[in-house]
Amino acid sequence: MENNNSTDRLSNFWFMFSQMLPPIGFFLYFKHKNQFPNKARKALIGALVGIPVGIVMGCTLNTFITN
Repeated sequence: MENNNSTDRLSNFWFMFSQMLPPIGFFLYFKHKNQFPNKARKALIGALVGIPVGIVMGCTLNTFITN
């Protein structure tokens, strides 16, 4: 079965949104994992990248900005 690659692409908006809010990225992954595997993979990567970035930014904010 051939998959149309033009629809199997996650938009940049949703990729950035999944980085800012990782639960959204995980939701998009589970929603699209069977029908659109490339879209799901990019959403998962965005969510997984967003977690350590959020931790680092939280520590930086706590250490340097609020003290």
